[in-house]
Parts: sequence; C-alpha cells; structure tokens
Amino acid sequence: MGKMTIQQCLEKEGFYLATVKGDSMMPMLRQGKDLVKIYPSPGVLKKMDLPLYQRPTGEYVLHRIIAVKNGYYITCGDNRFLKEQVPFDWVIGVMESFVKDGKEIMATDKKYLAYVKKIRRTFWVRRIRKKLKQIW
Repeated sequence: MGKMTIQQCLEKEGFYLATVKGDSMMPMLRQGKDLVKIYPSPGVLKKMDLPLYQRPTGEYVLHRIIAVKNGYYITCGDNRFLKEQVPFDWVIGVMESFVKDGKEIMATDKKYLAYVKKIRRTFWVRRIRKKLKQIW
C-alpha cells in the first residue's frame, strides 16, 4: 500500500504529526527539529490560528492567519513579510499543538499566545529592520 496523503491521514487517524520543513515560521518552529500536530479544520478559523493549507501547486503551507475575510484568510509566516490570500477551501487542517525541545505546547498555552501577540505587534519593526540590513 502507498503512502497516505495528509488529507487521508487526517481522515483516518484524526490528526497528522510532521516535522517542520522551511523557515517561514521561525523562531517558533525550526526546520527539521520541531513537530506540528495538525487536526481537521473545525470550520472557519480565527485570527492568529495556524492553518495547514495546500496551494493549487500542491505545496503544503503552515502560516498564521492575520485577518479573516469573506471567503478567504490573509496569512503570513512569522518569518515572512508577504501576505497571501488563502481561500477557505484550501485549508485542510489547523495546528493544535507543536513539540519543541521535547515539550508539547498547545495552541491555547498562555506563553504561546503571548508570543503570537508579540510577533504580530512587532511585524513592522522587524520589516523595517530587515530592509535597513539589506541597504547596509
């Protein structure tokens, strides 16, 4: 029997556990080190949730929702500055927890929620700092 897709795993097992690839969610999620636990999407998600979605190209992406619009989300990685419109039907799941340094952290954890507020509040400062570094 072949490998299951993420969607099939969510359907059969009720969750999907995977190692992070890429650096778009740094510093929270580190490539090759941290795990994310994805559950089926319960419906329309809310601002600051981390949906797992699949682009039409087949690429899977885990980025933070920064706004909810009529029929789509605006998402952006914590380590990115470009925003993306993600139709609701691209979303296949949502991160409920992640494992960092052997410790599972729930998306409802107070320290995690404080991190989320900080990372979004400092978006413009980080963007300006990055542009200045590129100039120098």
